[in-house]
Amino acid sequence: MLLTAAEPRRKSLTQLYLDGEAAVKIDTEIFVRSGLKPGDELTDEELHELIRASDARRAKEKALYLLEHRSHSKKELTDKIARTAASREAAQAAADRMEELGLLNDEAYARDLARELFTRRRFGKARVRQELRLKGIDSVLIDELLEEYSDENMALENIRAVLSKKYDRWEEDEKIRRRAFAALQRLGYSYDLIRQAMRRAMSPEDDEF
Repeated sequence: MLLTAAEPRRKSLTQLYLDGEAAVKIDTEIFVRSGLKPGDELTDEELHELIRASDARRAKEKALYLLEHRSHSKKELTDKIARTAASREAAQAAADRMEELGLLNDEAYARDLARELFTRRRFGKARVRQELRLKGIDSVLIDELLEEYSDENMALENIRAVLSKKYDRWEEDEKIRRRAFAALQRLGYSYDLIRQAMRRAMSPEDDEF
């Protein structure tokens, strides 16, 4: 097939025209390195290799860009690359490479995220488990992390903090109290634990739970 034209496009891509028809977009750096120019002939194998190299480079560049801004789990990184920049295969290979280089560490990421969810966002164990699963964290590691934050007193204190910050009139207003109860369940706290925290804060005559 004949490379009839190569035109620059956005996001560092070059549109290749083969036999007069728009064909594929290739990473511009990879195209420049190839030394190809309009009028050159390409075999199917050469085109396939060009596409593969382009895919791999874009996946790697996207991985580095994402990790420069914040930590990611391996699944999260792979998903983002595959969704926005490259094929699933190239995304997985890029994530594997980041892991080999020490730029990606699921255990360290999971520990930081669990600490953030428990201590700053004041999530309950059920919600933390859900969030970690969504990030692709191994179930054994999730169990280990949840065990580290299994102190009931800490959970009760987190519930009280949420109530104080967002529902300061919950003790005197039944509608606010029920809204707060539902919100705490969405945060991952069990019915019994929320009830216990509220009972500790309310006088017996006001306790409707």
